[in-house]
Amino acid sequence: MPGSPYTDLDRPPLSAARLRRALVAPHGPWARLELRVETGSTNADVAEAARSGEPEGLVVVAERQTAGRGRRGRAWQSPARAGIATSVLLRPGEAVTDRGWSPVPPSGYGWLPLLAGVALVEAVARLAELDAGLKWPNDLLIGDAKCAGILAEAVPGDSPAQPPAIVLGIGLNVTLRADELPEHPTGLPATSLQLAGAAATDRDPLLRALLRSVADWYARWRSAGGDAVASGLRDAYLPACATIGRQVRVLLPGGGEITGAATGVDADGRLLVTTPTGVRALAAGDVLHLR
Repeated sequence: MPGSPYTDLDRPPLSAARLRRALVAPHGPWARLELRVETGSTNADVAEAARSGEPEGLVVVAERQTAGRGRRGRAWQSPARAGIATSVLLRPGEAVTDRGWSPVPPSGYGWLPLLAGVALVEAVARLAELDAGLKWPNDLLIGDAKCAGILAEAVPGDSPAQPPAIVLGIGLNVTLRADELPEHPTGLPATSLQLAGAAATDRDPLLRALLRSVADWYARWRSAGGDAVASGLRDAYLPACATIGRQVRVLLPGGGEITGAATGVDADGRLLVTTPTGVRALAAGDVLHLR
């Protein structure tokens, strides 16, 4: 049937009912889940919900994005049902008394895209049985090719006293074929789980594993007051980060650049680059591009 989601048997549709049963409270860690056949951007959808007062815990999943975005407004698109496109709404600056969570200071928010990266590595290793690495701050790599991107965006509160909400978006290439891979003007080649030889490419268990891992790490991080060291998040991130130990060239928004060795990630999630003049700590917002 033309237009049917079942015309490509390698790409069956997701089931909203099954995902909600598995992932939404009381049986799952999330508050609400919306599955959309098509949308412009799941991050934009969740940001709009945040501005309307949606509480923490919303998940939006799209079978296809028409205006998906990466860092610096770069396009992120794929054919329908060929990947995972999801965004979640987090409010780390608000206390959650019934869970004993105190507000996390904004200085710690830089760990949220890194947290999503750790969750991605776990899900890909467990279900796809692939070794993956992370390019700081927001790419999942299989070999030297990009298989997923992460975009964290802040949504300001209604007043300066209200902490921002954080929209955490993840896009994962699952069954894209070679002729469907997106082009990346930054020069980093793209791949998909299928092209990399994944043991499994069923998006339903992959999405469940990913969202459960995000929720688990977020709970650990919140329980530790946003301390990436005390929560174990930093120890999980460092061995997964392929950037550390490499010579890097960092392009800055103002047109300058820094070259040196990436030697670590500090307590606030900033990349540490050792240069001839000393160590520089760089937040994601300080970097235009990292090579």
